Amino acid sequence: MILYHGTNVDFDIIDISKSNPYKDFGQGFYLTDIQEQAKNLAEKKNRIFGGEPIVMQFLFDANLLTGNEMKVLKFDSPNKEWAEFIYKNRNREMEFHHDYDIVIGPIANDGVAYLLGRYEEGTLTLDELARDLEYKHLNSQYFFGTDKAIKYLKRI
Repeated sequence: MILYHGTNVDFDIIDISKSNPYKDFGQGFYLTDIQEQAKNLAEKKNRIFGGEPIVMQFLFDANLLTGNEMKVLKFDSPNKEWAEFIYKNRNREMEFHHDYDIVIGPIANDGVAYLLGRYEEGTLTLDELARDLEYKHLNSQYFFGTDKAIKYLKRI
């Protein structure tokens, strides 16, 4: 399968430690199987940080997602488990680290911080959080969170 990474700076070595630790699935390297989504993200990063919009392409053996080689977590749709996982990863007050090599699932929408705050204060239930976090456009994200997983990405 081909996965795409939208960025504003070209690079050759993927360094997980340079990524933000408080993202949907934690600190890791994020990709998508939707080229247009990666292009939009690259353009957004370019507008905010400068540089040049770049869409990197990586070849990845999808069979690794179902074999025993990797520890993989997949969310097929926004649900309570997905919302709780995002909450734990984005919460700066809580010490949370998972051990998945790869996590696949929908992207939470742009109002994530606000919604997580409402959940934390008790004005949203977990079901309501899951519903409200659902991004309304076609999207997907692939999180590669370990060097073991990264080594299977081949830039093309």
